[in-house]
Amino acid sequence: MIPTVVWGTGNVGRAAVRAVEAHPVLTLAAVVVHSPDKVGRDAGELACLGRSLGVPATDDADAVLATRPRAVVYAASGDLRPAEALDDVVRAVRAGAVVVTPALYPLYDRRGAPPEFRDPVLAAVAEGGGSLFASGVDPGWGNDVLPLLLSGVGTTIDAIRCQEIFDYTTYDQEGSVRDLIGMGHPMEYEPPMLAPSVPTMVWGGQVRLMARALGAELTAIRETLERRALDTTVSTRTMGEFAAGTQGAVRFEVRGVVGGEPRIVIEHITRIHPSCAPDWPSPPGGGSGAHRVIVEGRPRIEVTVEATDEDENRSAGGNATAVGRLVNAIDWLVDAGPGLYDALDVPLRPAAGRLGRK
Repeated sequence: MIPTVVWGTGNVGRAAVRAVEAHPVLTLAAVVVHSPDKVGRDAGELACLGRSLGVPATDDADAVLATRPRAVVYAASGDLRPAEALDDVVRAVRAGAVVVTPALYPLYDRRGAPPEFRDPVLAAVAEGGGSLFASGVDPGWGNDVLPLLLSGVGTTIDAIRCQEIFDYTTYDQEGSVRDLIGMGHPMEYEPPMLAPSVPTMVWGGQVRLMARALGAELTAIRETLERRALDTTVSTRTMGEFAAGTQGAVRFEVRGVVGGEPRIVIEHITRIHPSCAPDWPSPPGGGSGAHRVIVEGRPRIEVTVEATDEDENRSAGGNATAVGRLVNAIDWLVDAGPGLYDALDVPLRPAAGRLGRK
């Protein structure tokens, strides 16, 4: 068994605890939390499992790393604290752990990663013998392995578009939704996540990753952005009220240009309520989230994926599949040895030993 730590118990961390608990060769060794009110609570309770796992949460990350766990799922957010997240991950890698995380956007494409992110990780790998695999929570597989798989069953490929279509009505991460993305702020507010070059910083690595796999030469990465205001005030179950006239929907693209044309596109369409921007693409069947890949060419291929988790919550389902990709890579990474990996290195494998497992 591979002793595995889950660091963080938010939207991603809850799913990570469940994924580790369900994996046949992983065992939950510890859960690290930040909030004082979570310290001492059982991991099963924090993960909404409905049963105890016998693992009380702790806020002492140093003590946990001192035990030299074999693996760490780093599920704490890096959105507002990228330097701190990088420092946490480097500490875990230096302690000899296999680390998987969605928190470090610049490392989604290890070859194109900026030195200030890549070099500390490589130094920690050399010193401690750990490894790192970073993949997106939007989810990463929807912007790398799935489109690349679909490209391989086509005859000619003109363009690839990856869409995340998301309704935040049931989401539970108010700081990111309001302050990072700008939902509920006046339209003159400039959300940090939507500032020029930031979408490329976050999703450009996945565009470069797909271009590398396809043998395509990128000449540029460009961005587009549209924002819409709410026509009426709406209320959400987890984040409260969003006033009429404030930002209610966002649509942006990160476009990889090949031969003068946008050929590899990652598009995000997000709302705080389905009534906003109804003319934009919506999840099928009125759901809260979907991920779609469209391969333009011959034949034209379109695949839409919906996932549900936590009482049929589609937004949580997207997190769960992203986490599944990371957690299910741990045993492969243990066997692969020390290093810095990305989605083109780490195979997506069948869920061996988990059919029918509770």
